[in-house]
Amino acid sequence: MTSIRQFQVTFDCADPERVARFWCEVLGYVVPPPPKGFADWGEFDRSLPAERQGSAFACVDPSGVGPRLFFQRVPEGKAGKNRLHLDVRVGTGLVGDERVAALEAECARLVALGASPVQLLRADGFDESCLVMRDVEGNEFCLD
Repeated sequence: MTSIRQFQVTFDCADPERVARFWCEVLGYVVPPPPKGFADWGEFDRSLPAERQGSAFACVDPSGVGPRLFFQRVPEGKAGKNRLHLDVRVGTGLVGDERVAALEAECARLVALGASPVQLLRADGFDESCLVMRDVEGNEFCLD
């Protein structure tokens, strides 16, 4: 029998700390403590060679249940549609107008944090409504 493996979700981005802090706010995640011997992440970052400073950041589920999110700086910009995206579950158990209202309320909160709405996909008899959005660097995700 195969054992279950823990995993992290890694985002390629231009500004790892900015994107990580956005996702902390979206998901209720937190920035983990800095490595031993460092008062904060800024001090740790300044200890790195200049070319590695600001190159990575992470956030974690404070309950320890969800996967760690890791953000790494890459030189190239986003070029196309994501092949993988996160569905942020805000409308679970809701249907119709009540679900759309919950999605739109969360959308408004996230827009204030720098996200942008793309498209509301209304229920079609098979799938419930969801709202496609982009994070602060244009990565697609859905409010589901």
